[in-house]
Order: sequence, then C-alpha cells, then structure tokens
Amino acid sequence: MAFVVEKPGLFTIVQDLGRWGGLSRGVSLSGPMDRFSLLMGNVMLGNDPNDAALEMAFLGPDVVFLDERCLVLVGAEFDARIDGELFGAWTVRRIAPGGRLSIGGTRRGCRAYLCISGGIDVPLVMGSRSTHVRAKLGGYSGRAILAGDVVELGAPRPLWRAAEGFVCPEALRLSRSPDEPIDAMDGPQVDAFTEKGIKTFYGSAYVVTDRSDRMGCRLDGSALEHMGGPDGANIISEAVVHGAVQVPGDGKPIVLMSDCQTVGGYSKIAVVSSWSVAALAQRAPGSEVRFRRVTTEDAVWRLKKFEMDLWSVAELRATHRSRPSLPAF
Repeated sequence: MAFVVEKPGLFTIVQDLGRWGGLSRGVSLSGPMDRFSLLMGNVMLGNDPNDAALEMAFLGPDVVFLDERCLVLVGAEFDARIDGELFGAWTVRRIAPGGRLSIGGTRRGCRAYLCISGGIDVPLVMGSRSTHVRAKLGGYSGRAILAGDVVELGAPRPLWRAAEGFVCPEALRLSRSPDEPIDAMDGPQVDAFTEKGIKTFYGSAYVVTDRSDRMGCRLDGSALEHMGGPDGANIISEAVVHGAVQVPGDGKPIVLMSDCQTVGGYSKIAVVSSWSVAALAQRAPGSEVRFRRVTTEDAVWRLKKFEMDLWSVAELRATHRSRPSLPAF
C-alpha cells in the first residue's frame, strides 16, 4: 500500500494538522500552510481529519500508485491528470493499481493538497507526521520527497470507495480571492508603534517578497514607524504564535507562518487570524496584501462559519450515492 515518486515537483512535503504541544520545548507547530484546505480534503474522502497528505508548492509531483485508492486535490488550482485524463480539483476520483497521477503547475494560488484515502503513513514524531525541513523533523525522512521514494499509505476506512465521484459544491469550496483583505487583530506590542505606523499598517498595500517561505511571509512596502525609532523594534524575547506580525528595525512586517520559531525579539504590531494566514499562504511573490483590522470575535465567527461548512460537506459526502443530484447552493 504505497505510491512511487517519479518526479517530486518543486517542493512536495508530507503534512498533517501539526505538531501540537511542543512549543514550550522549542519545537515548531509545522502542519499545512492552508490547514482549512487539508481539513476539507480529508472530510471529502471520509478520512480522519488529521490524516497526512501531500502539500505541494507551485509545481506538483508525478507518482504511480501500487494499489487502489480514492484521491482529491484541494487548495490552489493545479493542472492534474490521472492516466492522462483531466483530474479536476474538489472532485473525488479513484485511481487503480499502477495508475499514474501527474500534477503540473499552478493556475491560481500557491499551495495544493493531495489527500488520499487512508492518509500517508510515515512515522509519527512527537505525535505528528508533519515535516519541518529546517529541523529535518518528521514527514518523509525530514525532507521533501525525491524521485524514487516509496511513500507508504495507511489502511483506508470502511466504505472508502463510496466517496468516489463526490464533488464539493461550489459555494463550499475554499476559493481564495487575490483581493481578499487579510484580517488582523492588534498585537501585544501595538503600543510600541506610532499612530502613523499603525495607520500605515492597516491603510497601505504591501507586496509578498521572494524571501517568503514556510517560516515567514516577508512583506515589502511602507515602513512602519516605531515609537523609539528603529531601536524600538527590539524587545526581550518572548513566545510568538502562528500569525504574529513581527516588525524588525527596517519597519517591514513579517507574518509568522507554519514553521515559525517559538520565541522572538521583535515587537509585534498585530496577529493575523488563522483563516487569513491560510489565505496569505496562497499569495505568490509579487502579490499585493492589504490588512483589515478585526476583533477577536470577528475571527472566531469566521472559524465557526468554516466548521458549519465542513459539517455540510461531511453530510453531503455521506449521502451522495443515494441522492439523484447534489443540492444547489
């Protein structure tokens, strides 16, 4: 029960929902850059929500399956084919033993997730199968997959074949608009910035730079003004969280992403909501970013809305074989 990698793609790694509980020991959370897409893909298949999948960036892999599976591709829009036949996103397809899945480049967005019935069965490290490449931790030998790798798969759940043919309704798909503002709440050191600096952050356009990665999304644009000038950027190092917006002395914001460090010594003007961190992960270098000031209640409401959408997809998938057609949304 495995697949063989013929071409690895640009940067293809194994991710589940992350390595929770290790921050106090200096171990990053890791996990998917767009966790909402991975969750939706697993629910569409009837997998455990935490089953590991492949995260691919910009260019996907070519793999050959050694046994029968159901697959779904979610997240960014990638060109993909199964044995030469188009494989559209948000649609569960079956692949036969010996079947070849070829995933090309992205048409929209940056990162897609290949979810497979049964999930990817790499060893657990601190309770997670997620890959942290810098630390060579977890995933497939702590690295991106390479040509010739044989990646083991878990045992599918009972009735897994019943998911074949399920299509996620358009209204429930995670379609990320490039113009969608990034929701942010005031950070713990917002008082370290001048009123002008705060207005600049929430009122200016920024651009994702090519120095962005799974650790941090680095933005270029108007510098943010600290109360004490460039020296005001430094604080006594303290714990940081996924989504925190650090601003070093040059005034250019850095949004901390899935593989971020666990402590930092730069003042934090804001914290991006988890929903918008995933949206930011789909912005390619050169993309424009604008921040929108929201409350904690606003951010929580968005998560509750996603949870309701997830339940709707689970209910539709469980019954789609017995329905003459999917309901219109």
